[in-house]
Amino acid sequence: MTDAMTRSAMAGCLISLALLISVPLFQSAYLIDVVTEILIYALFALSLNVIIGYSGNVSFGHAAYFAIGGYTNAILLTSHGWALVPSFVTSILVTMIAAGFVAYFCTRLTNIYFAMLTLAFSMLVWAIAFKWRSVTGGDDGFVGIRVPEIINNRAHFYYFTLIMVTAATTLLWFICHSAFGRTLVAVRENATRAGFVGVNTRLMRWWAFVVAGTFAGIAGAIFGMFHRGMYVESAFWTQSATVLIMTLLGGMFSFFGPAIGAATLFILERITNEYTEYWPTVLGCILLVILLFLPDGLAGLARKVRSYVAGSN
Repeated sequence: MTDAMTRSAMAGCLISLALLISVPLFQSAYLIDVVTEILIYALFALSLNVIIGYSGNVSFGHAAYFAIGGYTNAILLTSHGWALVPSFVTSILVTMIAAGFVAYFCTRLTNIYFAMLTLAFSMLVWAIAFKWRSVTGGDDGFVGIRVPEIINNRAHFYYFTLIMVTAATTLLWFICHSAFGRTLVAVRENATRAGFVGVNTRLMRWWAFVVAGTFAGIAGAIFGMFHRGMYVESAFWTQSATVLIMTLLGGMFSFFGPAIGAATLFILERITNEYTEYWPTVLGCILLVILLFLPDGLAGLARKVRSYVAGSN
């Protein structure tokens, strides 16, 4: 990345952060709620991209860690009366352990077998949440989550979400642009060659899975508090499919691409549902466009446009 591109990216991040900070100043409850949910899904999509964009694997079960983080935080806050910090930290640790356990089995496989095993574990989490009614509320959901008074306000919760997502995104950026991230890209490009030069490719894929699951758990913990409830749909395969489409739409080979895809897809869904009941049809069309015309997503399209404009000048 050139110095000019780096400066441009930094400027874009600062402008975006300034705009996000100013959202509550518009005094619109609807706008605050929409942007809060976009931030949550942006982090969710960024976490999945560690598996897809950096390690080169496809996960059909990423929603499992989103749900584990959300349910753990909700149960500790509400059923056990824990304070926010220990509850939130514990939910992250539980998600990390769960992701590490699943990764131990999934990273033994590659390609479609890896993807299907992630789906199998995700459906296992969904089944536990569905059947363990006394703890999770079953198909009625775990409702009435106790939100600490300090963030039990729309604007306060928004800033809490913004701080957590910004901190998590910054940490993810450093992870993905570290030697670890560059090694993951080497594994993605040619696992055999990376193995020949001494890289433990399975261990690298394991760590990528754990990192991705952990940050998904953070998004899930915030999501549960935002909606004051957790529901079994959060662990279902459709949730994994949604975040996968967000990642593909934004661009899996760009760090911020999945966040752009999350915002775009969420806004499109809101607008479409206001005028028609055929959102699944629209979603199918979006997926076809991505696969046929935008393999690098919106971020890749932006790069092509920028290169074209630069070439014309």
